[in-house]
Amino acid sequence: MSATPALTAPRRRGNTGIALSRRAGMVFVLPALILFAVFIAYPLFTALSYSFFGWTGILRGDFVGIENYVTLFTKLPYSEDIPNAFVHNILLFFGAMVFQNTVGLGLASLLHRLSRFKRFFQTMYTLPYLVSPLVIGYLWSLMLSPLFGPVNAVLRGIGLGELAQPWLGNPQTAIWVVVLVTAWQWIGFPVLLYGAALGGIPEEIDEAASLDGASAWQRFRSITLPMLVPAIGTVSVLTFIGAMEAFPIPYALGGSQGNPAGATDVLSLLFYRTAFESGSSNAIGTSSAIATLLFIFIFGISMLITMLLRRAERKLF
Repeated sequence: MSATPALTAPRRRGNTGIALSRRAGMVFVLPALILFAVFIAYPLFTALSYSFFGWTGILRGDFVGIENYVTLFTKLPYSEDIPNAFVHNILLFFGAMVFQNTVGLGLASLLHRLSRFKRFFQTMYTLPYLVSPLVIGYLWSLMLSPLFGPVNAVLRGIGLGELAQPWLGNPQTAIWVVVLVTAWQWIGFPVLLYGAALGGIPEEIDEAASLDGASAWQRFRSITLPMLVPAIGTVSVLTFIGAMEAFPIPYALGGSQGNPAGATDVLSLLFYRTAFESGSSNAIGTSSAIATLLFIFIFGISMLITMLLRRAERKLF
């Protein structure tokens, strides 16, 4: 019986140390939680509450339930603008995904094999990612100008003048310009992420498969690609969130109206127009409903993608 205090004392000291470490961890996490609550959580709940009320300018009126949400799908111009903008957001997501998971992965694989100038090329590919998207959009709008833009000038200079056209003035090409410019700016992120993931794959596995007679494509398909699933999942989720929230580049290339003729319109631009340019007396209620629906869609699909990718990871490993 006398040995019991001696045995329990270290355990108590260990529990005390764990409690202290948890408290210390909370102290370090607390500033981030405060910033999250003030700048993200509070605006989200505020927008949600605003969407259930009618508004006259900045004066809140009576509780209207889901009337603002019904307006979005039954009254013009929202019933036409929302499907149009939503399709463009989806095109932006799939276009960026294809570009980043092919060109981005290919560049990361090439850089992974380089022994010299690797850091230089990684920095060069990452530079657009560090520049403001609004600046990137305005620079590309100048480069694609049909009057003095260097893109059309180069096409004419190399004998391909028939391909020169008003890229941002043609509804059939404008949205694809937005897709390519967005994917080009963000290509540095998957290059870095895939490069880090490739560096974490043990070389012994690839060497063993090579000795067994596996070709380079077989090694990539059966070894490298499955081990890149976590990185692919991260790129997919972040690309989806970025595509659905896209605003600066579409705004810089097509203006707040999504010109030409709504060909570059996205949901964030629709929210901006409704809140600040519509002139509607109920602009706050309607725009809050758009923001709430956009958040619910992004959050739900992001969780679904994450769940499916984790299930795929468990099957592979």
